[in-house]
Amino acid sequence: MPRTSPAIFCLLALATIHLSSAHNKPQDYLKAHNEARASVGVGPMSWDYKLADYSHKHAQKLKGNCNSKKTQVSKYSETIAWSSQGELTAAEYVKICMDGKPLYDHNSNTCAINGTKCAVYTQVVWRNSVRLGCAKERCNKNGTHNFVICNYDPPGNVFGQRPY
Repeated sequence: MPRTSPAIFCLLALATIHLSSAHNKPQDYLKAHNEARASVGVGPMSWDYKLADYSHKHAQKLKGNCNSKKTQVSKYSETIAWSSQGELTAAEYVKICMDGKPLYDHNSNTCAINGTKCAVYTQVVWRNSVRLGCAKERCNKNGTHNFVICNYDPPGNVFGQRPY
């Protein structure tokens, strides 16, 4: 039986690592967001490395205790999605946000069911938010939980305005 050289093994390992992180690239977040936005007639966003860095710094602060209630006050809008079922991809992140679509009542510009939050949905499709930056982290507290944070500029969910 032929032996596999260490160099080939290393290349295979690197290919596996690359494939496992394939859904964490800027173009993956943009594609998922822009498809969701197109579904309601809203134009595309562009990736903003400053927002991505901002999201990454906030994710670094949250990963210690993974407090899902803690958002930072800033000049951007921010959404966070959490997963206890393994790695959260960009497409899964946007799907979680878009799950609020059936709850949003465009006529009254509110959530159709009292007490239900649909602000993550309206942020994803907010017409005036045209720049996006996201980051993903794994919780230190429980290694199986991970989360994605995205920041949007200009901010959305402006009181009294409609997303689209």
